[in-house]
Amino acid sequence: MLAKRIIPCLDVRAGKVTKGIRFLENVDVGDPVAMARYYYEQGADELVFYDITASNERRGIMLEVVDAVAREIFIPFSVGGGLRSLEDMRAVLLAGAEKVSIDSGAVRNPAIISEGARAFGSQCIVLSMQVKWTGVRPELPSGYEVVIDGGRVFTGRDAVEWAHEGERLGAGELVINSIDRDGTKSGYDLEITRRISESVSIPVVASGGAGSPDHLRDAFTRGAADAAIVASIVHYGEYPIPELKRYLRAAGVEVRDAITLETAAK
Repeated sequence: MLAKRIIPCLDVRAGKVTKGIRFLENVDVGDPVAMARYYYEQGADELVFYDITASNERRGIMLEVVDAVAREIFIPFSVGGGLRSLEDMRAVLLAGAEKVSIDSGAVRNPAIISEGARAFGSQCIVLSMQVKWTGVRPELPSGYEVVIDGGRVFTGRDAVEWAHEGERLGAGELVINSIDRDGTKSGYDLEITRRISESVSIPVVASGGAGSPDHLRDAFTRGAADAAIVASIVHYGEYPIPELKRYLRAAGVEVRDAITLETAAK
């Protein structure tokens, strides 16, 4: 069995890490470079960095922040926000990221998934999906709709069908970000996470709603997720990553040992 991954998420706006509830009411919580270093030293398995206003503002990602973060950590690092072309992806990877996360740009131009997979390898391409329950209807059989531009634009796309298309086009990983649960600390949306995870053959990452260690346990066991993104519960110091890993091990979930500066240097 592959070890489950814990991935702190750094949502960045105007150069600061920010956190909101259901994509609204964001408040700044810290410096992205300092926080990345801290989570690396805490034993995070990976990090994800989202420039959360780049897509809506139709601008490029803040590459100087990507470069600064990449210089501080020695774990996989995924970057998303405003990536619309191979050139955008290449710039992020050259700045030090191991993966690119595409979301709104992929919905507008699905071919970017296959183009990126051919150019850089599927392992570099993460399809991030903002999903919201809007009710079952003929064109939306799962009841979960794909939303883009930071939760602002509803697409009419069914989340499960979009996940299948993303895998077919060459995405190497899927992130299922529940708008309904985002920032609420009420737990991940296990239903859509499990439905997608059980219907694709690539890793699925649960995102949105973590508020306690048992929420991560449920994501891995009941939601069939391969990894879980955390934000509020680690940003505010409620549950440090070593504590989360101890809890998960005790609950029978296999997690990785922390990668420290010393082990990374060997």
